[in-house]
Amino acid sequence: MIQRVKKVEKPWGYELIFAHTDRYAGKILHVNAGEALSLQYHERKDETLYLSQGECDFFVQEDGLMTERRLLAGDVYHVLPLTQHRMIAGPAGCEFVEVSSPELDDVVRLEDRYGRV
Repeated sequence: MIQRVKKVEKPWGYELIFAHTDRYAGKILHVNAGEALSLQYHERKDETLYLSQGECDFFVQEDGLMTERRLLAGDVYHVLPLTQHRMIAGPAGCEFVEVSSPELDDVVRLEDRYGRV
């Protein structure tokens, strides 16, 4: 069955949701140069991020401490529920492919440079 991709504009770029069922979700996150996603966590959502283009600074809670990692194209990171994380795109921007459990609205924002709650 052919479906349409849903584009969701974001202050940091946009998302292309290409799959959303009761069992899984798939989307592409395009992050403009220097822009940042909110510092956030998910109560139930389990996600794996594949950086398909560009590079980014990835801030993630590991063993109770916030750690900064430089992700390059080809890197993959599995984000478990309740793990605080944030991505900040490099100077050329970046694109992630995200596969996750289906709870797309499960976002708890702790900090957001665009004033979202």
